[in-house]
This record gives sequence, structure tokens and C-alpha cells, in this order.
Amino acid sequence: MTKSSVATAPLLDTRALNRATLARQLLLRRSPLGAADALRHLLGLQAQNVKPPYHALAARLDGFAPERLSRLMADREAVRIVTLRSTLHTHTAEDCLTLRPFVQPARDRELSAFRKGLDGVDLDRLAALARELVEAEPRTMAQLRAALGAEWPHADPRSLAVAARCRLPLVQVTPRGLWGRSGQVALTTAEHWLGRPAAPAPAPDAVVLRYLAAFGPASVKDMQTWAGLTRLRDAFERLRPRLLTFRDTSGTELFDLPEAPRPDPATPAPPRFLPEFDNLLLGHADRTRVVPPEHRGRTWQGNQAHRTFLVDGFLAGLWKQDGDTLVIEPFGKLTKAQREDVTAEGARMSATLCPEVPYDIRFGTVAGR
Repeated sequence: MTKSSVATAPLLDTRALNRATLARQLLLRRSPLGAADALRHLLGLQAQNVKPPYHALAARLDGFAPERLSRLMADREAVRIVTLRSTLHTHTAEDCLTLRPFVQPARDRELSAFRKGLDGVDLDRLAALARELVEAEPRTMAQLRAALGAEWPHADPRSLAVAARCRLPLVQVTPRGLWGRSGQVALTTAEHWLGRPAAPAPAPDAVVLRYLAAFGPASVKDMQTWAGLTRLRDAFERLRPRLLTFRDTSGTELFDLPEAPRPDPATPAPPRFLPEFDNLLLGHADRTRVVPPEHRGRTWQGNQAHRTFLVDGFLAGLWKQDGDTLVIEPFGKLTKAQREDVTAEGARMSATLCPEVPYDIRFGTVAGR
């Protein structure tokens, strides 16, 4: 599409993009979907820590209970695996077996950064040995490093373990990831854990359509950021006749599914409490549709992400649990009505995730930079 064509495409301002994205992310209205269907629609949930997928679904689903996701994992219908952006996600079993092959080029690229520590290592042999080890019994990363290090004593132990993770689809076995349970990280292959082989990587076009259903309207760069991949422009171009095109306020071309919801920008957006690393905050290159420019960078400190909450659909502050107290830290002044709505949503979240704990709710000092 030419620059002049983009300039004449319909404009979606920030609020229009915000409401459309909230609708796709099941955050504008709570969805009646079950946990598995929601995981599938959202193409997985960030799961660097154990609790975020549970918090994410509590914010999105009507009638959600943590046991529903926990049961999926216990029954091996959902798993924790490194996929998008080289980070841990909770996926349905089906998506685990297809999306991991789809992002394999990014895992190969990641591995190239460890080439120096792998000098003299036959990577095919390493993958075969690592597979044999973890399929014999689940192994921790420390055990994997030690076993591989015995085979290649002059290689960097961390690089050996990273190579195994990049070459193989390693899932974290339960009880790790189950609600209310603890367990160290132990790994085996997705094929072994799920009892069936990985599927061929889906065509990029198919994943583009799913991405737009969950994150659109979006640019090519948005999807590339979400997936941690490059060179997706061709897929968008092949799909162009089937898609609608828009532009944002900066003139960036956006693609969308014709039938996807694009609510009126004036549609009310209730408060929502989100976990650290939520999809909503990481699914686009340009995050101004959710993060006001004045709050950019305030959800992170070093390499640690904070839990966040939305007011009127936009990032409005942080929250944390301090013992049996839910502490809410707004970035700015909230109106009385907004405080009441945020308090009610906080109480609802607490009752959903920890019904046995009578949480107090208080507003803390506005979070600093």
C-alpha cells in the first residue's frame, strides 16, 4: 500500500484502538468462555511466574475459578513452555505443539548469541542427548547442565542448557504451575508430556488471522513484536484482500478482520486488575493504545514487572498484595466514583482468587518513577 493510500485510510484514534483491543482481549466485558477456549483465543498467556495466568483469566472471564485452569494443566490440556519473545507462556496443548514450531526461527536466532560458549558442540547430538535425558525422567535445568557438561566439559554450562531449551520444546511438568501447589521447575519434551508428536508449524497467514482476532487492529510491527519474529510483512500482504486497513494517529497502517469488534470509543470500560507481564501490555510495538505516554516505563523496575490496573481502559496504577491487604497505588488522582469502582473490582478479584482470605483494601502512596 502506498503512503498516499495509508493517509486516506479510515483513522482509528487512541480511544478507538483502546476499546477495540480491550474487546479482543476480553477486558471490555467479561467473557462466558471457559479457560481452555480463552487460552486458545488469546494465543496463550504470559507465565513467567505461576500466578499471572490465573490473574489474567480472573480479569477476563465470567465465573472463573483458579481450579479450572489448574485442572487443565493437571490433565495435560495446557502447559507452560517458552514460546513468544523467548518467554514462558501457558498454552493449550494444541497451541503448544504448533506455536512453538512457528516461533522456532526466533529460538534459533537466540541460540546464535551463545555460539561462543558452544564452540566444538555438535548441536544435533546435544538435542538428541537432551531429549533422551528429559524423556527418561523430567530434569531441572541444573541437572540438565550437569549431564550435558559431563559430555562437553569445555563448553559453557549455561550455554549448553540454553541450547537444549532452544532446540527442544521443553515444558514444565506439574505440579509446577498448579494453583495453590508448589514444585520446582522440571522439564520434559512437549511430545513426551502430551503423548503425541508436534504438528507442522502453521502457515504465517493463519497465525496473523488469530493474532488480529486477539490483538487487532494492529500493524505488521505490532505482530512481529508480539511473536518475537521478523519478516511477517509478506503474510499481511497476502491477506490484504481479506482484511480492512486503517491508520492510527501517527500514520501507521493497521490491519484488521472485517467481522472483528470495533466498539464505539465512548463505550464504558470498567476497571480491571492485571498481572505482571499481561498480554495487553506486551502485544504491540506501539502500546499507547493502553499506556498513556506519561506513564510509559512505570510498570517496570529493573527487570521486574509490576502488577497493574486499568481505569477507563488505560493504565492507571499498580497493585500488590501485602499479607491480607490489597494495596492499590494510582499514578494520579482518581475521582470518588473511580475509587469506588476500583475498590469493587479489587474486592471481586480477591474473592475470585482467594475466597478463603478476607482481604482488606487500601489505597497506597502514588507509585513513584
